[in-house]
Amino acid sequence: MREDLKCEIIFRREIAPNQIELILKNRRLAQEARPGQFVHIAIENGVNILRRPISICDSFMENTRIIFEIKGEGTRWLAERREGDVLTLMGPLGNGFSIEPGKRAFVIGGGIGTFPLYKLCKTLNKPEIFLGFRNKDMVVMENEFSMTGNLHIATDDGSYGYYGFAITLAEEKIDGCDIIYACGPRPMLKAVKALAEKYGKKAQLSMEERMGCGIGACLVCVCKTTTGNRQVCLQGPVFDADEVIFD
Repeated sequence: MREDLKCEIIFRREIAPNQIELILKNRRLAQEARPGQFVHIAIENGVNILRRPISICDSFMENTRIIFEIKGEGTRWLAERREGDVLTLMGPLGNGFSIEPGKRAFVIGGGIGTFPLYKLCKTLNKPEIFLGFRNKDMVVMENEFSMTGNLHIATDDGSYGYYGFAITLAEEKIDGCDIIYACGPRPMLKAVKALAEKYGKKAQLSMEERMGCGIGACLVCVCKTTTGNRQVCLQGPVFDADEVIFD
């Protein structure tokens, strides 16, 4: 079983409405983190028993960067932490993205699913990046992503960038793609799987499911696949698209 780590918050800011960035100091966590993995954070408010899984956005030297959206009591408690506070967590956890050198990569992200793709984009060789947001106010990390590859931004309401979905932009350029990496809402991931099948492309999907223990001891976060139900926290969160079954 993974042991708990103590991580000091050394930086905090709100990067968009209800979206919080924290930088955590712990050398072991930072050095071991791989693209697509996550941390499981203890919510020490005396109310929430279950931890909260938060994807790793980036790691460098002894620091790990996470970004999350406030959705309930647990993440609200986490958002209220300040610089100097210490978090208890397990990580890095899960199987992340498998990098295939020499492949022309497309990276597709939607909403808060964009954050775990940043470390991936830094690892890849100038990928084509397609990110979708609800509106202009929710567009984040534009400059950072643009430094890792060729960035394309779409918004649902057309207030910034392309008017429509990131996956539509990706399909327009699909001839230049060998492999797709994606993270985002379930409907988007289902569409990415369909896109990959339509054009005969490989794809890896980072699946989001509600988690309990985070280490495979329970069956809360199961994902239906061609080989049966698999645990997102242990065998995932990243799966090959051709093995994921969407209802």
